[in-house]
Amino acid sequence: MNNLPKPLSVVEKVGYSLGDLAANLIFQTLVVFLAFFYTDVYGIPATAAATIIFVGGLVGAFFNPIMGIIADRTVSRWGKFRPWILWTSVPFGISALLAFSTPAFSPEGKLAYALITYVLLVIIYSANNLPYAALSGVMTSNMKQRNSLSAYRFVAVMIAQFVIQVLLLPLVLILGDGDKAAGFNSLMTVFCVVGTVFFLITFFTTKERVILPSDYSGSVYQDIKDLIGNKPWLIMLSVTILVFVTLALKGGSSIYFFQYYLDNSATSEFLSNSGFNSGIAALNQWLTQAGLTKFEWPSDPATSAFSLFNAVGIITSIVGIGFSKPLADKFGKRDVFMTALFISTLFILGLFWVPSNNPAMAIGLNLLHGLFYGVTIPLLWAMIADVADYSEWRYRRRATAIIFSAMIFGLKLGLSIGGASVALLLAHFGYDPLLQTQSDDTIQGIKLIVSVFPTVPFFVATACLFTYRINRALEQQIENELSIRRAASS
Repeated sequence: MNNLPKPLSVVEKVGYSLGDLAANLIFQTLVVFLAFFYTDVYGIPATAAATIIFVGGLVGAFFNPIMGIIADRTVSRWGKFRPWILWTSVPFGISALLAFSTPAFSPEGKLAYALITYVLLVIIYSANNLPYAALSGVMTSNMKQRNSLSAYRFVAVMIAQFVIQVLLLPLVLILGDGDKAAGFNSLMTVFCVVGTVFFLITFFTTKERVILPSDYSGSVYQDIKDLIGNKPWLIMLSVTILVFVTLALKGGSSIYFFQYYLDNSATSEFLSNSGFNSGIAALNQWLTQAGLTKFEWPSDPATSAFSLFNAVGIITSIVGIGFSKPLADKFGKRDVFMTALFISTLFILGLFWVPSNNPAMAIGLNLLHGLFYGVTIPLLWAMIADVADYSEWRYRRRATAIIFSAMIFGLKLGLSIGGASVALLLAHFGYDPLLQTQSDDTIQGIKLIVSVFPTVPFFVATACLFTYRINRALEQQIENELSIRRAASS
């Protein structure tokens, strides 16, 4: 193998990170708002929405290994993975626009349209995001540089998450003039254009440096055999599934928590006393004085508090990301990931005991959860790149994309299970989107979905990491021995 030791430039790190920002404008929308969009905007029953999310997610998940096999065997003048970012940039945006459109079909037609467009979106997402994720494993072989690249990447992810979780609902209401269906369509059009531009920047600013020799050949059977025998890969696959089950459960249910559990008058009073409303008023005054259009923030207290809840979590996650690299360099990725994940889980569990008249407590818990969870965000994907190195170190063969594809399979499976669980659990607890006030049983169910249920996968993931053997010492050993092998090969 040939490995160029040149460190990654800031331009390349930023350029790479913009690809994740583009993808996450859609990904975060799917995680947080897909169940809400299907039930409350497009008028699909909750059980049917759960089926669509689960079936569509499974199709996308099982397509990932196929895409990994294809990407690992792609040969082009641009490399193995970069060309897929170019080829899928426009189709990705168009498929997202279709998935969040609301054509006036019959009830059966709506179900068919939602399923077809969602399946199309997740397949194109796989064709784009799998090569994108694998690209990080071949841009550099230096594990500290990967930690740095992951930190840049996930700051971009947090920016996208901020846009979606804090600003999406207000923007939908503003762009649609109160019509959520029209607002989603307009916003997705913007995301389509912005995402395409960002993917092109990623393509033109990045380079593949860990390159297989021209005489390399590897069978699909051997790739799969190596995976099955790779214990760190099996552990990280399990962790990935569990993490994204939790994210989908918590992310998809939070909007219901604010709309139906927290007291509307108490929320309104909190927004006023906390300075949130005066902050929006000051922003509008500044915009007006500058000759710009006033920022018309929605007057609904639940929407505002939900946006603030997400905002503080995202901001502290970005702070947490800043601690990720130095902590991982000092203590190793595994130990830092495991500890931070466990602590962050405790603050999710705390949401169950939030009184309905205390939105400040909910926001404070999410602030602390975001701080510790942010530490783990870059480490997951950096650890997966390490697993690809471990596979090369142990089997003397490298199959980067299929390793990443299996992890994205886990991601999609976790999101499918978690996203479908939100809709199924809502249906189980008697949720009716046509009611302004839900029953006591439904409200209790919403509390469980946003707090207790999401903690179980996180706790199990923490336990799995105890058996993950790539600690700091083994990381250094793998990096040193692979460097010697690659130098001898070149």
